[in-house]
Amino acid sequence: MENAILICSIAVNVILTAIVLLVVYKLNRIEEHYSNFIEKFDGDENIEDTLKKFIKMVNNVNEENKIMQANSKNIEKQLNSCFQNVGIIKYDAFDDIGSELSFAIALLDNEENGFIINSIYGRSSSNVYAKKIENGTSKQTLSEEEIIALNRARDLKKI
Repeated sequence: MENAILICSIAVNVILTAIVLLVVYKLNRIEEHYSNFIEKFDGDENIEDTLKKFIKMVNNVNEENKIMQANSKNIEKQLNSCFQNVGIIKYDAFDDIGSELSFAIALLDNEENGFIINSIYGRSSSNVYAKKIENGTSKQTLSEEEIIALNRARDLKKI
């Protein structure tokens, strides 16, 4: 009976040793494949260096994006106060003068603030008038041509 126990014990040890050797062999192959993958991932760089490089690039892009967003907001604020809506009309101020040498021009920002310049050409004199526009209206009475120029400038804002 002792011989049977000894034989079983040796058999179990042989089987366990074979299993351990098989596991070690498989682990060595996995480690070899992993090492090859890491070492040859991107030319001379390993995967860790490559990932660090890409993370640094992403962080730089994020920083640049934040700067561009801040610049964009600043430009947008400035743009709202710039004259970007222009309406102009040429006309004959007097019946005896042709060629539409008189004009009215309206310059407005996005808040409909700005001014209108009206140049009236006559044979013996020319006059230029400027009228302030606040929130789309003027405290001074506008001529028919000035109203047309103002409406044309407002229409551009809708585009």
